[in-house]
Amino acid sequence: MSPIEELLTVRDWLRWAVSRFNQARLHFGHGSDNAFDEAAYLIAHTLPLPLEQLDSFLDARLTQSEKLRLCKMLDRRVVERIPAAYLTQEAWLGDFRFYVDERVIVPRSFIAELLPDGLSPYLPDHHDVKNALDLCTGSGCLAILLAVTYPDAEIDAVDISPAALAVAQRNISDYDLSGRIDLIRSDYTDNLPSDKRYDLIVSNPPYVTDDSMQNLPREYRHEPELALAGGVDGLNAVHHILQNARRLLRPHGIAVVEIGHNRALVEAAYPRLPFVWLDTGSSEESVFLLKHEDLPES
Repeated sequence: MSPIEELLTVRDWLRWAVSRFNQARLHFGHGSDNAFDEAAYLIAHTLPLPLEQLDSFLDARLTQSEKLRLCKMLDRRVVERIPAAYLTQEAWLGDFRFYVDERVIVPRSFIAELLPDGLSPYLPDHHDVKNALDLCTGSGCLAILLAVTYPDAEIDAVDISPAALAVAQRNISDYDLSGRIDLIRSDYTDNLPSDKRYDLIVSNPPYVTDDSMQNLPREYRHEPELALAGGVDGLNAVHHILQNARRLLRPHGIAVVEIGHNRALVEAAYPRLPFVWLDTGSSEESVFLLKHEDLPES
């Protein structure tokens, strides 16, 4: 018998999905970190049901059409190794939902965890931030969170990919922030206005090393290589940012950059810079902060 005939309730499908995910040894890292949470999310999204109330529906029986939809969704996750966010075309950073597809990487920045506190004490007053820059914006998620965190700020969101900028524009429009976020196509800082200065620069750039790119799980190969690959040592973007951040910042400004597991490489490349490492609830030593006066001259 097929699963469509044997599996009757939401509980049945949840158990079966978890077993399939574990047997297939899927890789999790695009919104959830285990088979149960991802199975629950995909089932709730497909039926659709409120994920936070899924327990109330576990013994509900499914219709034939619902079973067919679920089977197709779970098959694509297992057989094609497509990240759940691409299957549902949504990703979440905290309470914020963003549209995503394979034109952008799935949002998962540690910087998002730092913004609710406004990067205090380094930027003590949210209203003092008048201009902010998001380099390598991708889906536009960090630019949107910057606009929410700093209500008086105008945001420039930069990416080299026109396809990514199209996704960012959709998200910016969804949050009604087109009047405050300006999308700029640029190779890092190359096309920025020469006279523009910022109170804050954030970036979650490509930082995967060449060796790591060769060993990425299949799920990550659905993401744009341009948004992941950071060169031999993963620091191509970091070099560009550090060479240009000082001239782009106001005297009181700061730069905040995510670099994954590359702290040792960054510090070896810039042994004289006084990096401040910002830990979050889910990361350590993955995000650095530098003040304007500590950044190297261009």
